[in-house]
Amino acid sequence: MSSTWGMDWLPELDKRARQRLITDGMEVAFAAGQRVFGLGERCSGLPILHSGSIRVQMLSAAGSEIVLYRILPAQMCTLSIGCLLDEGLYHATAVAERPSEALLVPPAVFDDLMSGSPAFRDMVLRSYGARLQSLMLLVEELAFRRVDARLAELLVDRAEADTVRATHQQLATELGTAREVITRLLGDFEHAGWIERHRGWLRIADPQALARLYAGPETA
Repeated sequence: MSSTWGMDWLPELDKRARQRLITDGMEVAFAAGQRVFGLGERCSGLPILHSGSIRVQMLSAAGSEIVLYRILPAQMCTLSIGCLLDEGLYHATAVAERPSEALLVPPAVFDDLMSGSPAFRDMVLRSYGARLQSLMLLVEELAFRRVDARLAELLVDRAEADTVRATHQQLATELGTAREVITRLLGDFEHAGWIERHRGWLRIADPQALARLYAGPETA
């Protein structure tokens, strides 16, 4: 690996891990929209994101998508960890949401550091545990929370000022539902005076009403 980035952006690592990654890690870059890995592919290494954002998602048999998680700077890919540990294949797809750069830890280097660097091993296990908790929350939301409440929360979370720039399909993918469901719910929200819809974006007119919807009693 070149010394373009150095290793200060991963302060948890010990000297042994830093030196091994400088020597044998690989800097990789992805354009916005480029696939990072695909369903059924073998893992080529553990990506640790340096900059950008990578979306990991699954596609159902019916053709609907759901976002499992995002990899942000200094974060690892949980599915890659699992594939490296059990030498399995990917069960999801990852796509760069914007121009992204990552440090790719090859399988042999991953195995060596897991056994020889306590700091690296702890960083991997902490990342894996934290992501597992977030995925459990996702399962809980999909199973027990109404889609309208989840959509209201997503709109409030994604708003910049009072604007959300996303298509109906992008919102559907985030929530793991059909585009038609999102279109219908947004129509209901607009009729209630909570939002104003425009092509490719919407304005939140009543964030308090949306907040009341997702903060209220949750029913399946």
